[in-house]
Amino acid sequence: MPPLVSLVNQILSSLTVLAQAIIIGLLVVFLINKNKTFLDFVGKYAVLLSFIVALTATLGSLFYSEIAGFEPCKLCWFQRIFMYPQVILLGLALWKKDQNIINYILGLSLPGAIIAGYHYLLQLGVVPPLACSTIGYSVSCSQRFVMSFDYITIPLMAFSAFLLLILLQLIKKGYNKQNDF
Repeated sequence: MPPLVSLVNQILSSLTVLAQAIIIGLLVVFLINKNKTFLDFVGKYAVLLSFIVALTATLGSLFYSEIAGFEPCKLCWFQRIFMYPQVILLGLALWKKDQNIINYILGLSLPGAIIAGYHYLLQLGVVPPLACSTIGYSVSCSQRFVMSFDYITIPLMAFSAFLLLILLQLIKKGYNKQNDF
């Protein structure tokens, strides 16, 4: 693996671990609902935080295909379909100061997370493989280009990003309900 690809892979894998730690932390705080100040902070900046997550995921995806030369499979393309528009939608929401984007982001992130989760399980051999490459236009969906920290693959990176987006939007939804008065 070329040094640049190796470096970017380490950065994206580390960001994935960070995202997973944030997801766990947010879930704990969200479920026990003890720290209103922290949840208010996250709710207030959920659009900005979501934009950063979606932009990072999109740039990472483009790096892997356009610079590293990893050909995306069918499931990767479907994940991209659900992630890429979020950068534009969230960017416009930030620019226009529009906070009513929650349902659109959830509508894109939920199916994206399902596809990415399935793709990760497929790569681990937990679910039976699809015939992705049988039509000749795609690499096999079970092929792993990346395996960092003995568990992180590209679909797990996407799954983590989608989950973080979902959680941020759910916290935002709770924040909006609190501040509607």
